[in-house]
Amino acid sequence: MENVVELKGVTKNFKGFSVENMNLEVKQGCITGFIGENGAGISTTLKMIMNLLRPDAGEVNIFGMNYRQHEKEIKQRIGFVCDSNVYYEGLNVKDIKRIVAPAYKQWDDALFHRYVDQFELPLNKAIKKFSKGMQMKVSLAIALSHQAELIIMDEPTAGLDSIFRRELLHVLQELKEDRQRTIFFSTHITTDLDRIADYIAFIHKGNLIFNYSTHEIEENYTLVKGSLDLLDWETEQVFVHVHRTSTGFEALAKNIQDVEHTFGNDVIMERASLEDIMYHYKGGMKHAKFNMA
Repeated sequence: MENVVELKGVTKNFKGFSVENMNLEVKQGCITGFIGENGAGISTTLKMIMNLLRPDAGEVNIFGMNYRQHEKEIKQRIGFVCDSNVYYEGLNVKDIKRIVAPAYKQWDDALFHRYVDQFELPLNKAIKKFSKGMQMKVSLAIALSHQAELIIMDEPTAGLDSIFRRELLHVLQELKEDRQRTIFFSTHITTDLDRIADYIAFIHKGNLIFNYSTHEIEENYTLVKGSLDLLDWETEQVFVHVHRTSTGFEALAKNIQDVEHTFGNDVIMERASLEDIMYHYKGGMKHAKFNMA
């Protein structure tokens, strides 16, 4: 399977923060969720993928090409959908189409009107009067109408009601069936990714912790619960992070076999959600040693 996006040793430094030596792959025809807490480096990474920021070190390749030599060709093949309006607020949908369409060689007017109908977008209403969800749908209709092969979505479900979110996820699920389209989807609503994602890339404090298939995450990560008397310096080494309570402990492990070998049947193991993983890495990064590969 080809990689649509490849970051190789990418580093970007700011005062007090940096994205460090990131090696990230986004596979063709898949939905990859990009997760991390606020300030983890998600926006910085997305901007480097779109060439809005240039890395201090490393390479960013899109469709096997770099921006130095192929910027126009790459941007013809990318669509961007974010959680806020990117168009002049006085424009209506018809105006936006008239301005944007000539910029794309693969623009399909019939397809645009199909999505306008599907998303129930009024053509003559100023976009400033649209809800947040409707503004996001305009961006998605534009991206799909110029045959974008890579769709980058930055928090597209943030602030949407549950019905609207489900409708969007249904659209993305349909796009997923066309294995030619690749979706890179950042969100803090991890339950959305449980429904549609093939891969999850998790970034924490500028470091890529993992980029695994959802199956690999389920096969490896586990939430462990047990009594406090099972814990000592040696047994805690199998965990990313341990949270103690008055009645016992809850911990995250990234290797089920290690837990079984160390504790046998003395603990309870449950499926670790993406939210569980993010919570425990945030708690454990300060003192736990782990392999980020």
